[in-house]
Amino acid sequence: MEAVRDTWTDERMDDLSHRVDEGFKEVNREFRALRLEMHTEFAAVRSEMASGFAALRSEMASMHRTLVQAMLGGFAVMLVGFAGTIATILAHG
Repeated sequence: MEAVRDTWTDERMDDLSHRVDEGFKEVNREFRALRLEMHTEFAAVRSEMASGFAALRSEMASMHRTLVQAMLGGFAVMLVGFAGTIATILAHG
């Protein structure tokens, strides 16, 4: 079997060079499209996180308010209990 020997003429080298250049141009286009898509998606995620943090801040403020009210209510109940105990001691004493 005879080996096929290719000869690289200037035209073939130019054609190969042109195909390689076109391939790199396509890769560059794909990378640009990917960067644009990633930028858009990351911006959307940042926006969702910002709105999520705003909702979380609102919920935390509500929980803080509730906790303060519960503590003040418990303190008031203790004061009434102590006042009742003192009044009972004074009335029987």
